[in-house]
Amino acid sequence: MSASPSEERPVFDRYAEQYDQFLNHALSVTGEDKDFYAAARVRWMTKCLHERGVSPSSALDFGCGVGATAALLLSELKCATVTGVDISPQAVEYARQTQSSPQIQFSLFQDFRPRGDLDCAYCNGVFHHIPLAERQGALRLVRDALHPGGIFALWENNPWNPGTQYVMSRCAFDDDAVKISPASARRMVCEAGFRVLQTDFLFYFPKPLAALRLLERFLHKIPLGGQYQVLCQKPIEG
Repeated sequence: MSASPSEERPVFDRYAEQYDQFLNHALSVTGEDKDFYAAARVRWMTKCLHERGVSPSSALDFGCGVGATAALLLSELKCATVTGVDISPQAVEYARQTQSSPQIQFSLFQDFRPRGDLDCAYCNGVFHHIPLAERQGALRLVRDALHPGGIFALWENNPWNPGTQYVMSRCAFDDDAVKISPASARRMVCEAGFRVLQTDFLFYFPKPLAALRLLERFLHKIPLGGQYQVLCQKPIEG
């Protein structure tokens, strides 16, 4: 999802078919592509869930874009179903054409009706595109899609990392981005009714320093990684 839910002509519509190309161009300075980062995020989320004894059978990919991560959620989390939601009609249509699994469904934001029955939700790099006044509404939609006790993994770009700043400056569709600090992200989800479980940082080393990536398991609490995950939970009422 790339812009405000109320925006009539989503900016990502014009990038849908070339999304991978633009993103890989921006990321090329790290020596990796979007698939490397997407897989690492989902693996980290899966690890965090398993450490908490959570094995979700259903997941929401909020701001699914062209749908590639929905397939990762299916394979890594071993979910029975994944629902992808995005504001861009062209991105959703592209996702439907390229992700053919019957276990994955894609829906436009305005057509999605949360039912409070999903086990977990994943979101990467979406909220820095949503206007400040509309972020709480988007978070409430995620919350309402989860059952009580459901887990939400919010991933955002870390504005404290100089490499992240540079990558975003190279990205064609990040012109409207309003970066979110980890502290602001935690406050944002709490205001929407979530309980923060943990915050982790990832992606400290570019490919030329890949040998040092084994250290990331020990560095994940140091707030300098290129991205961070705020793992939070919808409270269990009563």
